Amino acid sequence: MKCWLTISLGDGMTDTSPANVERLQEQRDWMRTALANIGEGVLTTDIGGDVTFLNSVAESITGWTLQEAVGQPLDSIFRIINQETRQTVESPTVRALRDGKIVGLANHTLLITKDGAEHIIDDNAAPIRNDKNEVAGAVLVFRDITERYRYERAAELALAYADDIIATLREPFLVLDRNLRIKTANGSFYESFQVSKEETENRLIYELGDGQWDIPRLRTLLHEVLSHHNPVYDFEVEHDFPAIGQRSMLLNARQFPPLTSNPELILLAIEDITVHKKAEVAVQTSEVRYRRLFESAKDGILILDADTLKVIDANPFMTELLGYSYDEFLGKELWEIGLFSDKQASQAAYQELHEHGYIRYDHLPLKTKSGQQAEVEFVSNRYQVANRNVAQCNIRDISERKLLERKLKEKSDALADLHRRKDEFLAMLSHELRNPLAPISNAVHLLGLRKDEDRIQQKARSIIERQLTQLTRLVDDLMEVSRITSGRVQLRLDRVVVSGIVERAVESIRPLIEQQGHELTVSLPPKPIWLNADASRLEQVVVNLLTNAAKYTEAGGHMWLTVQEEGTDCVLKVRDTGVGIAPDLLPIIFDLFTQAERSLDRSQGGLGIGLALVQRLVEMHGGTISVVSALGQGSEFVVRVPLMLADEPQSPATPIETAKPISPALRVLVVDDNEDTAASLALLLEESGHEVRTAHDGLSALEAALNYRPNVVLLDIGLPGLNGFEVAKRLRQQPEFQSVVLVAITGYGQESDQQDSLDAGFNYHLVKPADFRKVQELLATVSAKATS
Repeated sequence: MKCWLTISLGDGMTDTSPANVERLQEQRDWMRTALANIGEGVLTTDIGGDVTFLNSVAESITGWTLQEAVGQPLDSIFRIINQETRQTVESPTVRALRDGKIVGLANHTLLITKDGAEHIIDDNAAPIRNDKNEVAGAVLVFRDITERYRYERAAELALAYADDIIATLREPFLVLDRNLRIKTANGSFYESFQVSKEETENRLIYELGDGQWDIPRLRTLLHEVLSHHNPVYDFEVEHDFPAIGQRSMLLNARQFPPLTSNPELILLAIEDITVHKKAEVAVQTSEVRYRRLFESAKDGILILDADTLKVIDANPFMTELLGYSYDEFLGKELWEIGLFSDKQASQAAYQELHEHGYIRYDHLPLKTKSGQQAEVEFVSNRYQVANRNVAQCNIRDISERKLLERKLKEKSDALADLHRRKDEFLAMLSHELRNPLAPISNAVHLLGLRKDEDRIQQKARSIIERQLTQLTRLVDDLMEVSRITSGRVQLRLDRVVVSGIVERAVESIRPLIEQQGHELTVSLPPKPIWLNADASRLEQVVVNLLTNAAKYTEAGGHMWLTVQEEGTDCVLKVRDTGVGIAPDLLPIIFDLFTQAERSLDRSQGGLGIGLALVQRLVEMHGGTISVVSALGQGSEFVVRVPLMLADEPQSPATPIETAKPISPALRVLVVDDNEDTAASLALLLEESGHEVRTAHDGLSALEAALNYRPNVVLLDIGLPGLNGFEVAKRLRQQPEFQSVVLVAITGYGQESDQQDSLDAGFNYHLVKPADFRKVQELLATVSAKATS
């Protein structure tokens, strides 16, 4: 308890007699003596805040002596900061001087001593008043509570540590006093038994939850702890709690402090083993079920000791499979019952099992007790059962399956061979069909050069041209479907403009449209649309779609071809007013050999492969195709192909070479074993102003080339004697034929054939029937180079 005295320091003193002055001096000395001998630090200041006195305790705490401190500003001697923020705190003396009231220190205040040490302090400051009751100074009383703070903090930490341990226990935990009242419980207790803190603390344990913890076996347990002072471990209790149902619990209890005759607390840990008990029952049930499955399984099962590799169990199926009795299996290794060739092979397999925990053999030879051979599928893995390493082997007899697989493989090989021979047949058929097509095409072109043909001749020639085009397209489709479905087609991607593709496709299909009297409306966007695509393949897509529309649209019908840009796609639509597609055919319209009409007259022709080719070519470009149609209402096919992105590298467009006037005439050697083909092509070339020689086999071609020295050789591949490849190679071996232009004109049109032509030394590869306009353009190019 502190007593604050108001004394006069001489300010305003009216009685200046010696006796009064002496009295005041005695009073001041008495006050200083009292302040110097109290157990707390005392510091006084005048009205200006300068230090006037400090006692020995204050000297000890601050590090300043009385002589050093007197006359110094208070903030120099008594510098205080906030313990947490480290910010300077206003001295309570300042407030006492300013407000004239007693002021207490704030919490967490640190005093910085003269040598920089820090002390935690507390207490108050009060004003000193003169005889006129005016504030004449202040007194500050403080104490160093650093050690007390440390003890209190340590106690708080210890208590918090104990609380944290209890709180983090996963199992419910109670702390009881001697009277079995609950002092505290952890969160797991509240959560597990669905009670609140208010319902639990300071209540007798038997009163919890309206008596639901008044369990006879619990009373027995706690009595044992209280009376005998012995801990109790794993005391099992089963009880039906109204809120959470039936529970099985293991209780562990002991007194605290231990080993005392008068314990203050009982610690009670509760382990809920309900799930564990149910699991035990489930395991027992599972073991019974497993044994039933083990006994009735239709696969062989062996259980081995994983350390000795000896059989410790076998199911009945194994006795049927191998012919051994159950007792004969026990104690045997696998090689001893016919599963591996010898002990070394068996142990090597189980070394792999030991390293990886799993082994599998899809085809493992097996020998039964009677010496019969069988094939099995063998799987083994390791695991533990009751702290014992075991290896389970599952064995399935696959003898019948292997027999079926062999038969299936034989059939597959036969189908593959049939497929290969089909491809060879289609290639040969295409070649053989192109051979007669070539002279027919040449002959029709020759007729077109005549200026004196009458109307009937002109009409007949037009009919032949149209049918020749149709027949050529059928032959091409035959080869294309074989190449595309077998994945032998590779796109030659380039930067192409869609309008050019559409224009060439429309020009190609125009004769068929004119024949049918159809009206075709083509709609293209004003600005070009660029694709990264194979122009010839996309042209083939458009031609097939237009051909399909023309084929199934009655004479005089209308067809539309529109191209537009939608988002990141180029969208091409072909719509017609034709007969439409039946609903049952729509899901399979893009399948091979599917046609919308299968009439006996087959007036529309076709092989049913055009749309299948279209779909595959579109998909190879990363696009999609769809169709909407109804019977009698026409059809619309929609093709979507990704646009060329702006940042994609753009290869320069290939310049189109245009035919130039032939000057001078070229010497051309035509070699073909089909005399009609050679003769008709020679006539066309002569009509174009060139000199021509012909040959019909490989040897005569070489002889003619040596004698004639041609500028260009139009050479068939399938020649008697030496084939065209051999002829080309021999010509290229001679210096005088290095600059001769070799052109393959052949019925073989696959990519491999074209590559073979390049390898043999050919400059160009044309497929029969070759468009004579392309031949003319090629010759014009050669002629232009000769004159440049």
